[in-house]
Amino acid sequence: MIVVERSAKSVEDAVNQVLKEYNVSREDVAVEVLEAGNKGFLGILGNRQARVRVSIKTPLDHVKAFLDSVVEKMGLRVVYDIKEEGGHVKVNFSGENVGLMIGRRGENLDALQHLCNIVANRYNSTGYIRVLLDAENYRLKREEALKKLAYRMARKAIETGKNVVLEPMTSYERRIIHLALQGMPDIQTYSQGEEPYRKVVIAVK
Repeated sequence: MIVVERSAKSVEDAVNQVLKEYNVSREDVAVEVLEAGNKGFLGILGNRQARVRVSIKTPLDHVKAFLDSVVEKMGLRVVYDIKEEGGHVKVNFSGENVGLMIGRRGENLDALQHLCNIVANRYNSTGYIRVLLDAENYRLKREEALKKLAYRMARKAIETGKNVVLEPMTSYERRIIHLALQGMPDIQTYSQGEEPYRKVVIAVK
């Protein structure tokens, strides 16, 4: 949350100064009036400017408010850490029933991550910001499992001389398979099918 104070002839002018300076919309700020201002006698004598304190919501603030609402409505006993790092907003969940947050093969986590990206960029006018969600290092564990699967299926393809078609995966998971096998000279990979049933094919060259 960025907090700034500004003075102007009126409260509206002071707020508009902040909106223009930080290139944000009215929905992105909370305004506290410190001085309402006074035009003075005949609009000349005793003139006093209005003064406001404006709190500017960042993409991180929007994501946090959204996640708080989701956790509460789902009745989940989880907590999360949220931080900005390397131009991204990173969120990591932990807790008693974090498995419900992850879902089958990470489907819930992926869906929630997609929604968080929409929320973070809805009012963000300074460029696209990416939100990354994880839960007790599920992403890393899933990546390692997919790499092992890729190597095992590649060996099977070489031994049988037949293509191996994997189960449907997200674009993120398919990319892990492609990258894991791109260094094998006897193997080539490609994707086939339509989302959300798109699959990786492991073939012998």
